Amino acid sequence: MTYAVNLSVTTVGLSVSGTTVSGTPHTAGTVAVTITASDGRGGSATQTFNIVVSPVSQAALGRPTLPVALLAYSDAGIGLPAHYTRTGPGAPAGADNTPQNNPVTNAGATLGRVLFYDRRLSQNDTVACASCHQQAKGFSDSARLSVGFRGGTTTRHSMGLSNARYYARGRFFWDERAATLEDQVLTPIQDTTEMGMTLAELEAKLAATDFYPALFRDAFGTTEVTRQRIALALSQFVRAMSSYRAKYDQAFVNGVPNFPAVLTAQEERGRQVYTGVGRCDGCHGTDAHISPNIFNNGLDATVTDAGAGGGRFKSPSLRNVAVRGPYMHDGRFATLRDVVEHYDHGVQDSPNLAPQLRDNAGAPRRLNLSEADKLALVAFLGTLTDTALIQDPKFSNPF
Repeated sequence: MTYAVNLSVTTVGLSVSGTTVSGTPHTAGTVAVTITASDGRGGSATQTFNIVVSPVSQAALGRPTLPVALLAYSDAGIGLPAHYTRTGPGAPAGADNTPQNNPVTNAGATLGRVLFYDRRLSQNDTVACASCHQQAKGFSDSARLSVGFRGGTTTRHSMGLSNARYYARGRFFWDERAATLEDQVLTPIQDTTEMGMTLAELEAKLAATDFYPALFRDAFGTTEVTRQRIALALSQFVRAMSSYRAKYDQAFVNGVPNFPAVLTAQEERGRQVYTGVGRCDGCHGTDAHISPNIFNNGLDATVTDAGAGGGRFKSPSLRNVAVRGPYMHDGRFATLRDVVEHYDHGVQDSPNLAPQLRDNAGAPRRLNLSEADKLALVAFLGTLTDTALIQDPKFSNPF
């Protein structure tokens, strides 16, 4: 006897391998499973049974647990250090993309936190913003490509959100297709792979969820749930993810650094490589370690993903980079050591290669770092890990 198994619907997250039905259903409904037994001599029989997938219950989705007193998210409440607030060339404050009509407020960021972690923002209540931007991973994803609400995968790696507010160009996504953060936060919600909602559906869904009207009233003065307010609140929460409590920051006193007093000898050697022969700060500058522009960083001689044009991509801040692997827009590098090896001797030539990555003869730059220098550079990048941020309860899941 031989057996065959067929599903009436194959787009719900279930699949058949041999005679085994497996998977994680992502759509409510009924799937008919038909088994056919054949004797090899023209005789056969079939039997059908149903798999019933129930919707996720509101009880299973839960309610957020929030403190009675609002947590501090605004600059006035957290007190950014002097090396972040100072003005002048190269200062992080000069790259702040916070618009005048959407400053971070405690109530607005609180609403944003709930929205960020709520799976109701996806069509089938299975995926939240935090599914692909995990706090412990510097608000990135440990997977090379993230999994969406129907089990499909994204085309690029999830970008880390630490210090997202510090990018003077103000544009978002690896290819900068979103003009503002307020535009960006609504895009994954509507994406047919990531979360699969329409904004009209989302407005109605949240308005019908009992705890949201009060949160919208606290943040904006009335209980009205709108896509504009959703965008404003999510943006406030993301911009509140400032990273200023890493080991690197401990070297500053009243805005003046004394790195040898805080960093180990190896870490300080790595910092000198970073700002010296490595010239890493040409694309990852200021004390927030942010990019000033989009760059082609020599990943491929023949560009297959044009990004923002010519293989140029936006780069996130290097804060929390040590916990954020894999790396690059496509997640091709598993470790920081892989990244260092690329910039040491793996940069590929292409017409739009960043000038910072060319030598005086115009060829792709080769650092030829010693093993000790490579290890030191990786050690220095570890000093940018802001444990306080990636463990801060006010950025954690409230559900």
